[in-house]
Amino acid sequence: MPTPHIEAQPGDIAEAVLLPGDPLRARYIAETFLADARLVNEVRNALAFTGTYRGLPVSVLGTGMGIPSASIYCSELVTEYGAQRLVRVGSAGALHDDVQLRDVILAAGACTDSGVNRARYAGLDFAAIADFGLLRAAADAAADRDLAVRVGNVHSADLFYEPREGLFETIAGMGVLAVEMEAAGIYGVAAQHGVRALAVLTVSDHIVRGEACTPEERQTTFSDMVTIALDALVTDVP
Repeated sequence: MPTPHIEAQPGDIAEAVLLPGDPLRARYIAETFLADARLVNEVRNALAFTGTYRGLPVSVLGTGMGIPSASIYCSELVTEYGAQRLVRVGSAGALHDDVQLRDVILAAGACTDSGVNRARYAGLDFAAIADFGLLRAAADAAADRDLAVRVGNVHSADLFYEPREGLFETIAGMGVLAVEMEAAGIYGVAAQHGVRALAVLTVSDHIVRGEACTPEERQTTFSDMVTIALDALVTDVP
């Protein structure tokens, strides 16, 4: 049934859902990659569409920025609409010299400075990791299309404008590839409710070098990660 944040009707949401942060990217994905896509939500402009990809029903919903917003939408998708596979497709800021703009990262794990997973995990540290089946399917999908990907940890930040000096150096020194803002929360929701999740990310900017894609490029040109994510959903075997 409709929730305070999603007006979709029963049956409107597929069990497999792509989750960009930007609602306009959700529209672009639906119009570019899905067959017979139809709008199923526009409450708060969190645009959601459902269509098919290679015969598989797929929904795509823009979660907005940050773990709190993404957690609300993912929780409602799972508990009220029966979503079983949640795949974030979003942008990230690189931390290492050998990670370039537009590189695709498969987030095997997601570190965070957010407290939401501690709230879920009795105040203790929860290891927020991707579902291995989805991760393997995404890596195989990329290889099948001869697309290079990086696999490793990312950091899901609560603050976009980070005030702590030296934090990025510490994160990079632990081998974390990039910074983004939602994956750890999505992985936590998935673990809490016994469903499966993955984050497939495109490097939109380089934090150390100060390089960045334009807002339009962020919205419309990150096609490799979407193709990888959709192919993985089709070929994934639980």
